[in-house]
Amino acid sequence: MQALPLRFTPGEDLRRVLEAIPGARGSLAGFVLAGIGSLGPAVLRLAGEDQARVVPGELELLTLSGTLAPGAAHLHASLADRAGHVLGGHLAYGSIVRTTAEVLVLLLPEWAFERTPDAATGFSELVVRQRGDV
Repeated sequence: MQALPLRFTPGEDLRRVLEAIPGARGSLAGFVLAGIGSLGPAVLRLAGEDQARVVPGELELLTLSGTLAPGAAHLHASLADRAGHVLGGHLAYGSIVRTTAEVLVLLLPEWAFERTPDAATGFSELVVRQRGDV
């Protein structure tokens, strides 16, 4: 395992930079263990919804976790607005780092993750294999 404490800077699309990490590091599997910081705007797909929605304004990133495969991610985030209202869901493209995002990523070199369509759920779901089996 390889732990990567990372900081992302203003203007970066958080999901895009996280998706690039496994491939850039020669890994086929990883987890986002924790993430905090600020976004603005953020884009979330809420539970049971087909489309993501833009959450405008200055937002605190309270939590971030998920799985990473080369070019693919499944990330959940909770965000708070200026009034302290909290909203959570799937982090989508277009979630832009406002001041900072501090994220702990764990790469798993002995494993391979990929996301493939699942007829039962209608979504691309995680497939986990030991790297030697790929």
